[in-house]
Amino acid sequence: MNTTIIYLAYLVAASLFILGIKGLTKPRTAVRGNQLSAIGMLIAVVVTLLDKSIIDYQWIIAGLVVGSAIGATMATRIQVTSMPQMVALLNGFGGGASLFVALANFVDPTAANHMVALISISATVIIGAVTLSGSFIAFGKLQELLSGNPIRIPGNSVINAALLIASVVLSVMVVIEPSNHVLIYSLMAVALLLGIFLVLPIGGADMPVVIALLNSYSGIAAATTGFITGNTVLIVSGALVGASGIILTQIMCKAMNRSLFNVLFGVMAEGGETIDADEVYAGKVKSTSAEEVAMMLETATKVIIVPGYGLAQAQAQHAVRELASVLQKRGTEVTYAIHPVAGRMPGHMNVLLAEAEVPYEQLLEMDEANPLFEQTDVAIVIGANDVTNPMAREDKGSPIYGMPILNVDKARNVIVVKRSLSPGFAGLPNPLFAMDHSLMLFGDGKKAIVELTQSLNEAD
Repeated sequence: MNTTIIYLAYLVAASLFILGIKGLTKPRTAVRGNQLSAIGMLIAVVVTLLDKSIIDYQWIIAGLVVGSAIGATMATRIQVTSMPQMVALLNGFGGGASLFVALANFVDPTAANHMVALISISATVIIGAVTLSGSFIAFGKLQELLSGNPIRIPGNSVINAALLIASVVLSVMVVIEPSNHVLIYSLMAVALLLGIFLVLPIGGADMPVVIALLNSYSGIAAATTGFITGNTVLIVSGALVGASGIILTQIMCKAMNRSLFNVLFGVMAEGGETIDADEVYAGKVKSTSAEEVAMMLETATKVIIVPGYGLAQAQAQHAVRELASVLQKRGTEVTYAIHPVAGRMPGHMNVLLAEAEVPYEQLLEMDEANPLFEQTDVAIVIGANDVTNPMAREDKGSPIYGMPILNVDKARNVIVVKRSLSPGFAGLPNPLFAMDHSLMLFGDGKKAIVELTQSLNEAD
């Protein structure tokens, strides 16, 4: 193909990537953003195949058919509640693809014949392997194949440092001795171990940050692969994904009042004395029933629903949407307050509620929702814990002190739908549950909301 046409096509593809990422910043435009990015990638792939003058498309077509079938099956059968696991898995596949492209080019003497290519190959092997193994560990934790709690390994920091140093040394040796294939496979093995040991100590509470970071890694690996293959659009798209992933990671860390270093090494903020749940609750927790809550909602003019991971576990998004519809028919204003790290991945609650066809304009970010709680008649918290814990504002000895939270406790009445008083990922009791204006509606989230909706309908 003509070089000018190729680069013009790549420019169009890159522009679509940028517009797509911009669209992903808001729930209303997220679907369109995803579609624009997909079109851009289609253009890039088609032009690249035509540019490289592929002689035999047999294996490419076979891979396309098999991959499309697997992808379509996963996309149609996956539950939205399991979306974090799927994202983690796809991040791993992205890193693995970059890893194997690097290995293929290394064993090709016509490709790995200059310094830039060898450096790019070494960098891609490290980043791709870390992304591959780290993402699979994240998948295992999210899927509960592994414990969601931090898995402490004696001397983990020392092991990580040793593996990182070994990776750098092996990278240099690969560049110096490209004919020694043992070095590149040793580098891959060390990097795979590094990914495992980096993610194992990270607990479930930090999974939103880990997923964002692994997404960034997969983008960086794609960019370095672009240098290996000399593909401009791969460099651009990989850099965009890498940069946006790093930005998202920083946003997640800020929302949790954590440093990236502490997340990576599984370190919670230092707290004071251990907080006794019995002292916090001290017989002050009041349970309620669906009928009592329905009576309260009958006179409410403004309700804010606060979803958390418990909503995802109970798959209660459709039940919540039905409750909101019933309230709105009665003239009640209903909105949803979304905390940036509610759930197991960035935007998890937005995805769940979008599946239930909750109108985008009802989804409020934390900064939008917090000023509204004081004028709210009833706040309904469904499965959210740490992101509503007043200790983050008031208790300087708390490990979560300084973490921005949803100011649910400022609402006139608070209903907490939860199976029990068990703590969140931070392991802390929540004083919100024992406040005078709070009531606990114990039980499965979906069942409790369905019963509440039925009680409201019966009251008409």
